[in-house]
Amino acid sequence: MKAAVLHELKKPFVIEEVERPKHSDGEVLIKVEACGVCHSDLHVAEGDWKQFGGITKLPLIVGHEVAGKVVEVGPGVSVLKTGDRVGVPWIFWTCGECEFCREGNENLCVKQKITGVTVNGGYAEYIKAPATHATKIPDAVSSVQAAPLFCAGVTVYRAIMQAKPQRGQRLAVFGVGGLGHLAIQIGVHLGLEVSAVDVADDKLALAKSLGAANTFNAASSNVVKEMRRRGSAHIVLVTSGSKAAYDTAFYCVRPTGTLLAVGLPADEISFPAIMMAAGEVNIKASAVGTRKDLEHVLALAAQGKLHCQVATRPLNDANAVFEEMRAGTIAGRVVLAM
Repeated sequence: MKAAVLHELKKPFVIEEVERPKHSDGEVLIKVEACGVCHSDLHVAEGDWKQFGGITKLPLIVGHEVAGKVVEVGPGVSVLKTGDRVGVPWIFWTCGECEFCREGNENLCVKQKITGVTVNGGYAEYIKAPATHATKIPDAVSSVQAAPLFCAGVTVYRAIMQAKPQRGQRLAVFGVGGLGHLAIQIGVHLGLEVSAVDVADDKLALAKSLGAANTFNAASSNVVKEMRRRGSAHIVLVTSGSKAAYDTAFYCVRPTGTLLAVGLPADEISFPAIMMAAGEVNIKASAVGTRKDLEHVLALAAQGKLHCQVATRPLNDANAVFEEMRAGTIAGRVVLAM
């Protein structure tokens, strides 16, 4: 099969023929139809996250927003059949036995395997996956539309729900990229007044078209002043991987409000403790999502309430897409269509 293979960190992918994966008991073989290109893929390939240094396998096929069709079923599989369309998310497998799995937080499983990090991912024509962790895609959602929901969609959904949003509250989304443009739609669906912050006018125009009530260009306006004039935000969601975004976002949180950390800068972020205490500000982080979260997100998409802005590219363009991601020129999500 053809795959984009990372042989060395910080080096381009090699598009080459590799052996098709062999599935075993409890697994299915999936013919990949689409795989979203996530900024996390870039961080993994660049070796930006030191915490991943010891677990990233090489050579590696990255990609964790995978959608495709089951073509072979291994022994012991009863939940899926040949022809089913399924997705494979960041969390490839969880143990179901550790404390976090038992608490319903399988996304924090201490033994988890990670798609496109510890096991091969979806920048390829085929991928194998545990049948228990491959989630069915509703008929109403195409594979190209579904793929980004397996990371970008589920991540912002879980994050927003962590803040226990109430209809009429104000939500500020920092970064109108692959995650941010989906977060805006989820916020609108939940009845929140959404403000979008970015440094690109075209992305802000997209935010407006998706229902954002307010848009602010952080490069040309005083975002903190503008947000405070409107009462600041009950929920501030940072999807940007920029430390500067966090530095601004913190001061846009309403007292007793919540700052949601989703974007993952390579640099450390910090907030003044006295300001946190003075405003009783909550800081919460969110790690992708569970299979149950995924089902909710896919249901929203099937109902037409969540639509990903997608540009499709061939697998051979994987390196070019990474360059565009480094330059910050991608609006919405790029999906590699096989």
